[in-house]
Amino acid sequence: MQQAKKISAKTRSSYQKLEDVIGCKWSVSVLTNVGKGINRPGELERAIEGISTKVLSERFRKLVDYGLLDKKTFNELPPRTEYSLTVKGKKLVEIILQIQQLDEQI
Repeated sequence: MQQAKKISAKTRSSYQKLEDVIGCKWSVSVLTNVGKGINRPGELERAIEGISTKVLSERFRKLVDYGLLDKKTFNELPPRTEYSLTVKGKKLVEIILQIQQLDEQI
């Protein structure tokens, strides 16, 4: 019996990536909060109720791999990292907000 290969972020189809992001409440929360200007890991962890450091780190890694977030690391002591939406990330957040507005109207 042949074992299924694990699909990396780079070889997944655009639809599979979208499904992975939209299907995860944490990804949506991270993207919308970064869109609001909350861009540091500690701030996001405090802003998103129930998210763990581990899950937040996994979401950051995946969203950066998918091209939805940019990561900027500052060479300071203590080290500082900030995330921002890419152009694709901004477009996706706009769509997410439109869906939320539609949900409120219905």
